[in-house]
Amino acid sequence: MLNQINGLHHVTSLASGAQSNNDFFTKTLGLRRVKKTVNFDAPEVYHLYYGDELGTPGSVMTYFPFPGARRGRPGAGEVSMTTFAVPKGSLPFWADRLATFDVKNIKPETRFGENRLRFEGPDGDGFALVETDDARAPWDGEGVSADYAIRGFHSADMRLRDAGASAELLRFMGYEQIAAEGDIIRFHIASGNGADVIDIETLPGASSAQQGAGSVHHLAFSVTDRAAQLEVRKALLDTGWQVTPVIDRDYFWAIYFRTPGGVLFEIATNEPGFDRDEDSAHLGQALKLPSQHEHLRQTLEERYLEPILD
Repeated sequence: MLNQINGLHHVTSLASGAQSNNDFFTKTLGLRRVKKTVNFDAPEVYHLYYGDELGTPGSVMTYFPFPGARRGRPGAGEVSMTTFAVPKGSLPFWADRLATFDVKNIKPETRFGENRLRFEGPDGDGFALVETDDARAPWDGEGVSADYAIRGFHSADMRLRDAGASAELLRFMGYEQIAAEGDIIRFHIASGNGADVIDIETLPGASSAQQGAGSVHHLAFSVTDRAAQLEVRKALLDTGWQVTPVIDRDYFWAIYFRTPGGVLFEIATNEPGFDRDEDSAHLGQALKLPSQHEHLRQTLEERYLEPILD
């Protein structure tokens, strides 16, 4: 069993528009945009990162906004919901705030004894807020006070037809099953970073998910540094997983592999961080391009990347 994984690092999803995506995460949810860059493989598309003040691993939601992209179709073989931690007693504030911003399908619920508030993002993305005792420092620079502000991720849900092989993988990655409720099994990683819960929902008869706007592209897990990442990669390869080489993503190093249920996993390093090319006071303000795409800056800005109004 691995002991290098700390919990979630980031969650990356797809969107249909950069401006609406930016407004939802900064103006509605009160997160900070910590990086404005582009998709390494499709530089005509933004890669936007939102999180706490510094983009601490375990707080960062990232998006590829493909203009006009068709919505995804929910189903089995995907990350179906991303859940953020908020302070206890704050859900009434959030219910009012989300309603004020015309957020869709706001629904209170309880899971494993925790009070939660479900809602949808602008592309039908599945989100929830859960009340917890969470000591992580929030970002309160977008008009949401520290008494209510998001602390980072709490968990992510995977919707699968069969949980068996994916559950075994999570155990290998250092998670342990701590609860079950209806169709949902909860896994937790001890001494994690706060973003340390994975829930698996088993729906044997569900149709396959079809990826599109509002879909999660991949789920990234955190390791401290490159040495720990190489240990994880070797252990996965030795166990028979097909794992990519280490890829430099400028703000972290990444490896990827596909899980038995179809969800794409990433293992990402906490180093070097989002302040490697911007000072912390100005994170996410300037367009930062990977070095291999810097020569395209004028073309990208003039022809492909819509201006984002803050």
